[in-house]
Amino acid sequence: MVTISVLAILLMIGVPSMAQWIRNNQVRAVASTLQNGVRSAQAEALRRSRQVVFVLTDDKPTASGDTVAAKANGKYWATYTVPLDGSSESRELLDTGVVNDVGEGVTLTGPTALCFNTLGRLVANTSPGITSANCQLPSGSAQHSLDVGRTEATRRLRVLVSVGGQVRMCDRDKDMATFPDGCPA
Repeated sequence: MVTISVLAILLMIGVPSMAQWIRNNQVRAVASTLQNGVRSAQAEALRRSRQVVFVLTDDKPTASGDTVAAKANGKYWATYTVPLDGSSESRELLDTGVVNDVGEGVTLTGPTALCFNTLGRLVANTSPGITSANCQLPSGSAQHSLDVGRTEATRRLRVLVSVGGQVRMCDRDKDMATFPDGCPA
């Protein structure tokens, strides 16, 4: 009876910690998925010497699908080539990823679309060929940020994309002056 009581007490102490750990890992998984997607878009822009758009969407991206619309806090991400102005070509699906499979309940805040030029740098494009996608350069700073968080999670991460093309993940609750994984002030 004493053993069962001790085991019950240990379980009551450990279960909340385990739930917190799971929520924090979901935030980390979503941030890593986004970081990998943005890096994929940038690499394809460099490799193909073409403008490429990274977009968040609720529509499942398919190679033949024309129903992709940019959406904040989307369930999926996709990268597409941007058709050249005045040409009859259509966009090409390059890569996709699922956001909500790895982090149900995780929220994303930031731009719905990021466009990369042939040098892998951010570029403004008001019509990259995706409904509701409007790539803008960051205002007031030299980088866009995709904030990743979840209610009841202690970890809040951010994916930073600089105008020059640097992609970095940082912890929003740490200062970069003190911690190497912290975000700039």
